[in-house]
Amino acid sequence: MSATLTANLAELVQRVHRDSLPGRLVHLANDRGDDPALREKRLGVWEERSWSSYLDHVLAAAISMLDAGVQRGDHVAILSENREEWVFADLAAQAIGARSVGVYPTNPEPEVAYILSHSESVLVVCEDQEQVDKVVAIADQTPTVRTVVVVDPRGTRGYPDPRLETWQGFLERGMAQLDQRRAEVLERIAAIDPDEPAMIVYTSGTTGPPKGAMLSSRNVTASADAGVEAFGYSGSEQVLSYLPLCHVAEKIFTLYLPLATGAVVHFGESIDTVAEDLREVSPTVFVGVPRIWEKMHSTILVKVGDSSRLKQWLCKAGVTQGQRLSAKKQAGKGWNPIDHLVWKVFDLLVFRALQERLGLRRCWFPVSGAAPVAPELLRWFHGIGVEISEGFGQTECAGVSHANPPGAARIGTVGQVIPGVECVLGRGDEVLVRGPQVFVGYLHNEEATAETVDEDGWLHTGDVGVIDEDGYLSITGRIKDIIITAGGKNLSPEQIENQMKTSPYIKECVAIGDGRKFISALIQIDGENVGDWASRKGIAYTSFHDLTLKPEVVELIDAEVRRCNEHLARVEQVRAFRLLPKELHQDDEELTATQKVRRTAFYDRYADLIEEMY
Repeated sequence: MSATLTANLAELVQRVHRDSLPGRLVHLANDRGDDPALREKRLGVWEERSWSSYLDHVLAAAISMLDAGVQRGDHVAILSENREEWVFADLAAQAIGARSVGVYPTNPEPEVAYILSHSESVLVVCEDQEQVDKVVAIADQTPTVRTVVVVDPRGTRGYPDPRLETWQGFLERGMAQLDQRRAEVLERIAAIDPDEPAMIVYTSGTTGPPKGAMLSSRNVTASADAGVEAFGYSGSEQVLSYLPLCHVAEKIFTLYLPLATGAVVHFGESIDTVAEDLREVSPTVFVGVPRIWEKMHSTILVKVGDSSRLKQWLCKAGVTQGQRLSAKKQAGKGWNPIDHLVWKVFDLLVFRALQERLGLRRCWFPVSGAAPVAPELLRWFHGIGVEISEGFGQTECAGVSHANPPGAARIGTVGQVIPGVECVLGRGDEVLVRGPQVFVGYLHNEEATAETVDEDGWLHTGDVGVIDEDGYLSITGRIKDIIITAGGKNLSPEQIENQMKTSPYIKECVAIGDGRKFISALIQIDGENVGDWASRKGIAYTSFHDLTLKPEVVELIDAEVRRCNEHLARVEQVRAFRLLPKELHQDDEELTATQKVRRTAFYDRYADLIEEMY
């Protein structure tokens, strides 16, 4: 490369603004070229990629997208588990002024068809044969899709669909032109309008078809900068990317924050190896949805239950003392020398082993988001030294508006607003937020946009909340989900359900009670944990359904419900329940891709069980 060309590229890099994610990648590659940016585990080995290589792969993919006819404002869909190619495709689309569209790999064909059709995507990146089969099957419903790029083409080479090509070939064509066209793509990155949509993130669709929230470059970079300022997040962080990247929560930790600071992102081999990957990576920052924390909690309780009496006693005593000391810290009371000694002893005997088993020994900022989590569960984790900070946000505000500060979380709240965000309570104590993170609007749905963001720029979240004198927000429920009992009491089903799910034997709970005299619940047992319990008790069973019919299992869950009721107000307590005969599943339209219950469909499907309880 000539000195003149090098000088011209250096000048062009300086013209690239940091108000877009591709722009930030350009500067990180320029400033920290050989430093590690990504690590991906392949065949048991962690392979490392530098910031320079990261940028080259994004630019090469961008060149091939241009050659495939992708234009500014077009939509590029990504249908894959988390991996390097996900972020390459996402940032490449943004680099040329197109918009990335994440699709959950667990989505069945009809939902994939809806998103590809609604977004009018022109190019789809598919992970493997399973995802390609969906796209091929819905070809007649998605006429705008012209190119389908397959990352792992095994099993698809004989497919007659002319739209298919391999990611390897797609990328190699871009790499072959990289020296000649690098400046062309950098010019496009420099020309990105930060207020134009850069990505479409589809909502979970609990009450109807998912809506495509349009997020601009300014939305996501403002969110990242506020997070860095609020949390003290730095370039030395180690992150494990495992939640679906089409969910805004994972985008924050895999894209927004690392591209703001230079943190290293790790991609494991699969979603099934998360527990092992966590232990190997030992991340410094980790985000989990409530189900992840519930699963960790139940796994530990079951393992402890299978251990010796001495270990059971030590664990129980350690957690009890840990929660006592955590409560003192929460109340702003200092520890005396005995308290410090007690903590050190149990850290040595109990907490260290639990934290290392979870892979969270180095984690200074464990975060829970995307849905409410039971305060009792948070107290348990704080009691073993994993001080989870609960946050709050929505896709429509680029993922986060409130968060508890690391090491100073107030259990029961979602924290204070992050820098640049305003929050007030509107009619019916609805939480309203305003700031540069508030989204551009819903794709092809101006009516829904107008209903969500008012003329003064306030985003109506649909959540009911309380703000204390220090500005800490507590979410008490979703407006559309509030249960109004026959006695006129307004109750949040989520608070009841989350309390029940603190049991290691209860995986899912749906509270019923709207217009009824008392609260009841439909409960899905945790098949793995209950099955383990049944085996230890010598109870034979043949299937999940058969397990739910065992009188001993019903008695077990009854005891768990009564125990959980002790932490609820009398009017909130579950007075009747039935066990679901099967595991809830997205394919049966009972759950969304984010594993949230589709309540309306759920109530219709299990109407007989509900009426039986009353």
